[in-house]
Amino acid sequence: MDKSEIKNKLHASHDSFMEYVVQLPDEDFLNDRNNKWTAGQQLEHIYISVKAVRQALSLPKFLAKSIWGVSNRPGNKYEELVSKYLTKLENGGKSSRRYIPKIVHAEQKTKLKKALSKELNQLSSKVDRFSEEELDTYILPHPLLGKLTNREMLYFTIYHVQHHEELIRKNLIPILPT
Repeated sequence: MDKSEIKNKLHASHDSFMEYVVQLPDEDFLNDRNNKWTAGQQLEHIYISVKAVRQALSLPKFLAKSIWGVSNRPGNKYEELVSKYLTKLENGGKSSRRYIPKIVHAEQKTKLKKALSKELNQLSSKVDRFSEEELDTYILPHPLLGKLTNREMLYFTIYHVQHHEELIRKNLIPILPT
């Protein structure tokens, strides 16, 4: 994916997620059936995650390079990155403490959506700071996947929100008595 497609997919995937979550009745927004995060907590988790990526991409390039270095390998394609992430999850990978959401109340729904939307717009503008080549040169740490190129981190961000939307949908399926 080039920068333009990445930005379009970032917006499409996050807009879909936000619209889905905010239209949920409060009962479903707060539902923690199956001992999983509520939809509200999923929303906060995505907000925290997007904010972290936006902050990392906001660093001056020389500083990012001195902290994390540069890539010494070709970047993964979107599908390869998704496969790697799913494998990590299947092997017990979990969100690190920094990304674990607090309790979210129904009254926070609109505020969190606005905050996520703002972070997403800022993240999208940060993508413009990098050339296509630089997206594959600079790297960032991912708590589960290790060092990723900026492009891979953006791929992850696109998939990550889709993954959490699917988790919400699954969580809202009633458990049938056996």
